[in-house]
Amino acid sequence: REWMIRRFGSLINLPPVPPVMLHHLPRYLARSLADNRQARVAYLVVDGLALDQWIVLREVLREQDSKIEFREDAVFAWVPTLTSVSRQAAFAGVPPIYFQSTINTADKESHLWAQFWLKEGLTRDQVAYMKGLGDLASSADCAGGPGTELPEGLCEVLSQPKLRVVGLVIDKVDRIMHGMELGAAGMLSQVRQWAKQGFMQKLISFLHEHGFEIYLTSDHGNIEAKGIGKPAEGAVAELRGERARVYRDPRLRARAKERFREAWEWPPIGLPEGYLALLAPNRSAFVQEGKRVVSHGGVSVEEVIVPFVEIRRQ
Repeated sequence: REWMIRRFGSLINLPPVPPVMLHHLPRYLARSLADNRQARVAYLVVDGLALDQWIVLREVLREQDSKIEFREDAVFAWVPTLTSVSRQAAFAGVPPIYFQSTINTADKESHLWAQFWLKEGLTRDQVAYMKGLGDLASSADCAGGPGTELPEGLCEVLSQPKLRVVGLVIDKVDRIMHGMELGAAGMLSQVRQWAKQGFMQKLISFLHEHGFEIYLTSDHGNIEAKGIGKPAEGAVAELRGERARVYRDPRLRARAKERFREAWEWPPIGLPEGYLALLAPNRSAFVQEGKRVVSHGGVSVEEVIVPFVEIRRQ
């Protein structure tokens, strides 16, 4: 916690090569495209994938494809480690302070992603974005090739001849997490089971077949946390997460902290004015006292440090 207060702010303005934070990644990818005018890049954001869950996914991918290779690194997510904050930064290529009007929703991600690449000199038909991915189609929707069970809409997007960069949100892990009742061990088991179903392997194979360089990351990780009770505040909080509550007024945040004295008033580093987060302390959550959940929003290592992986084939 002390390290985060002292050092987190200094990470924001570091050069994007090598990348240190999620918002550095689009600029890092832009370097790859600039170096090779024929290059095609696929940017896979696996929502909610923690480092230990990446290790499970990596093991299964190696079992499914002996020729797959990984160049692994890690970057810092944004705090609070929430999708609307951290994932938007990962697609916008800028700190959250620059997308104040959409800080509470991820609905404008595709616009921010396209906007970034238009500024980099690409045209609209060279850029694509798709979310809500993670499940195989019930039938062979793609026309031939190794990805024949991928959803038809995804195959259409990836097969566009002028496409040079695509951002894909795979949110299956996040969906597993928010329904998880068996703790961290249950998460690992469910991620392994999902990986064995083959969506990621088929997607990666399809992308390689179509000439894409593949980079994988996550917007935040997750931890198993124990409930310490819910703040009784009605509609006072702008966002009522399990590990983070967000307020506009510092007095309202201070009032909530009076009940949860160990909760952490996170300084608004790189965040819009009036975006004031109260973080659950240690491995706790703002849920029913004693209840165990798998969640995110805080500053644990598992939530803040996420994988950044280049996926290649021999």
